[in-house]
Amino acid sequence: MLRSGERAYGYAKACGIIGKSFVGKRIVDLRGVSRLSDLDRLIFPETKGGLPERELLADLEARIIQRSVRQIMTLVTAFINPPNLLVQLIRSYEYGDMKTVLSALAAGETKSPGFTDIGRFRRVAFEAYPHVEAMVKGTEFEGFLKTLNHPEPWSLQDTVDLQLKIDALYYTTLWKDLMALGRGERRSIEKILGEEIALQNAVWALRLRTYYDMPPERIREKLIAPESKKFLAPAEALLSLSLDTRTDWHDWKYASLLNPENPHGHWKADPRYLQNGASEYLYRLVRLSFRHWPFSMNSVFCFIKLKQFEENLLTSVAEGLGMGMAIEDVFTLLEVAL
Repeated sequence: MLRSGERAYGYAKACGIIGKSFVGKRIVDLRGVSRLSDLDRLIFPETKGGLPERELLADLEARIIQRSVRQIMTLVTAFINPPNLLVQLIRSYEYGDMKTVLSALAAGETKSPGFTDIGRFRRVAFEAYPHVEAMVKGTEFEGFLKTLNHPEPWSLQDTVDLQLKIDALYYTTLWKDLMALGRGERRSIEKILGEEIALQNAVWALRLRTYYDMPPERIREKLIAPESKKFLAPAEALLSLSLDTRTDWHDWKYASLLNPENPHGHWKADPRYLQNGASEYLYRLVRLSFRHWPFSMNSVFCFIKLKQFEENLLTSVAEGLGMGMAIEDVFTLLEVAL
């Protein structure tokens, strides 16, 4: 439980950081960016530059992520005993790194893909790569070892299954940590996280249908249901909808997040469009909720989510600029309005 002084400090600190972040009205500041070096100077005005554009992308993305993690850690580590919910949110980086490591191992890469430093909250020994047993020893990921010891080189499907299991483990733990809080502490977090899990299931279900032609019964086995079947309903519903008939989706819960009908050609449900739409929808929920209950767990939860949204936005913009896209086209692709 957070003390009153910690709550006041946390809220004030969060407001100060968010005020300088590229969320809300400050997103428009990205309008004048046309090159990676422009983005670098905007985010890191103290940077001296020097790297050519072709080498700048990876360096800039790494610094964007480090900046986000550093600001989140600054807030969470100010609490004497951070609640498990906040710790699990920080560990989302570790879960993401585990998925990256699995993909690298499946591709036969001998060099570590690297990892995000989350300080004292890290449990996985990523420096032991590619020795998986040593990496995950004593962590909840150790349970995957039997699956990892595949007699043949991993297939793409092996990796997909493992990534789904990691997502399920992350959200199940996060929901458990949320339910351990008092009802007053949970407030709008429960609604936001419930929507996030339902959308995560919907995106995965659409991906598995579209990219892997997976039958409904197998998809159902892979969905996340940490408390009840309410998180499964949208994903279950889309399993029976036609992937190339937009009118079939009119009554679907998240129909507004799908790609619109194409007046000049054939329509097909696009998982990437749904993912971007879900991200924008959740961002708006979080942004509206951030200041509703100051000095509460809700404001800290929303702060972390806003910083992670900003991080995803800035790294996506960097990738788009790195491919030579105009900033307007990047934002159109991301379904974000400038």
